[in-house]
Amino acid sequence: MESSKIVITVVGKDTVGIIAKVTGVLADTNVNILDISQTIMQSFFAMIVVADIKDARVAYSDLLAKLEGTGNSLGVKIIVHREDVFNYMHRI
Repeated sequence: MESSKIVITVVGKDTVGIIAKVTGVLADTNVNILDISQTIMQSFFAMIVVADIKDARVAYSDLLAKLEGTGNSLGVKIIVHREDVFNYMHRI
């Protein structure tokens, strides 16, 4: 069975509103944030979000498109992986 959890990474130059806009997309699509971590290193922003898409109001592909568009408008790179794919990619 495929996991309903996704891992979202956001990386780019720090600007005002990155967290608000990315989490706004998730709230608007009824995606539940399970964990979030962000840091700024010098002028670079990095954030990792673990979220549950079980009750999302949009298809996975539409969510990816919305996040990609948000990243483009903010000048950051947003990458989304399903949890099982992420775990497989990073296993030892």
